[in-house]
Amino acid sequence: MINSELKTFTLPFPNERGERKIWVYVPSHKEGETLPVIYMTDGQNLFDEESTPYGCWNVITAVEKEQKNTGFSAVIVGIDNGNVYRDSELTPKCIGEIQHREYFNDIFTPEGEVFDSFLMDTVIPYVENNFPVKKNKESVAVCGSSSGGLQAFFEGIEHSDKFSFVGALSPAFVVYKEDDWRAYLLSKVNDDMPYIYMYCGNADPLEEILMQSTEMMYDLLPETGYPYDRFNEILLFENSHNEKAWREIFPDFLHTFLEKAR
Repeated sequence: MINSELKTFTLPFPNERGERKIWVYVPSHKEGETLPVIYMTDGQNLFDEESTPYGCWNVITAVEKEQKNTGFSAVIVGIDNGNVYRDSELTPKCIGEIQHREYFNDIFTPEGEVFDSFLMDTVIPYVENNFPVKKNKESVAVCGSSSGGLQAFFEGIEHSDKFSFVGALSPAFVVYKEDDWRAYLLSKVNDDMPYIYMYCGNADPLEEILMQSTEMMYDLLPETGYPYDRFNEILLFENSHNEKAWREIFPDFLHTFLEKAR
């Protein structure tokens, strides 16, 4: 057996923003074995307990428990956010006109397509060439929370040939009008879309707004032809918008993905 390890390194981010830190956790595995992989936003909040007042997502603990209980596990790839550029990098421009700009800082400019290019053209090729991950669509997922949940959703819709599973946790769907979402999805939905795992809480004002837009998306997906058996919604009314809540829901997301991974 090869022991588990957490590696960090940097890769060049577009837009002349220098190097971006990447975290890769590889669970224990057999020699020559390859594992499913989850690409995640906000990498600095996934492993480091001191990263936020609410702690981190404790993804390593979740993977270890899943491996102990079921025998299945996954490589976790965390991509650090761009600090003041975070919301800009995790909000696509092509979906529609931005709503609720009061939630963003003064330098906000939607450029999720830049992050998309970084993920697809730099991060994924590097990971696939240097770590024991499966490359087939059925074993590749993308996940994030808040703006990261929005970006994960975007990645899954844009690259339905690459990702079989999307974790959209407390997703910021609210930043676009429903009509813009409808037009976007109608232009993208095909017969081989990824499974969408949507989650939201409702215990603070921001989660309450995000829950409303998550409900909107849950109703909109089948209207735009999204396969009924490829999306689900989990609502936990007592949860707030923080890492504690996402730490609570992540093990279920992980388990659901690994049940479907091949």
